Amino acid sequence: MTEADDATIQALLLATGRIAVVGTSDRPDRPSHGVFGFLLARGYDATPVNPTLPGKAIQGRAVVASLAEAQPLDMVDVFRRSAEAGAVVDEAIALGAKSVWLQLGVIDQAAAVRARAAGLIVVMDRCPVIEWRRLGLPARIGT
Repeated sequence: MTEADDATIQALLLATGRIAVVGTSDRPDRPSHGVFGFLLARGYDATPVNPTLPGKAIQGRAVVASLAEAQPLDMVDVFRRSAEAGAVVDEAIALGAKSVWLQLGVIDQAAAVRARAAGLIVVMDRCPVIEWRRLGLPARIGT
């Protein structure tokens, strides 16, 4: 197991352009909703992925039902239970994503090993909002 270090996380956050957020909620009180808004405010081209909300909009972005509909993929940010994360990671690998980010509390070591073996950068059990602020990154990507 290789944990992403600060330099890797910073480079990933600053180099990523497109993010599919799997499990984005339309409920403003849910962490996925807040993180999605944070990513949009930082200049990412983010797509909400939620099979129960296709065609609706979350923070002005059309929801898609599947990861395949969110292509092309730089990063796949996963807001799913740990037991469900492996299937999302496997799909991200198959679709050619460059990285997967498993949110706080989402841990699947076997999926992380598969993703790394396929050449993806893996960040697990962390939140991009927290990491962005902790690393003191700029207000928006590309600045």
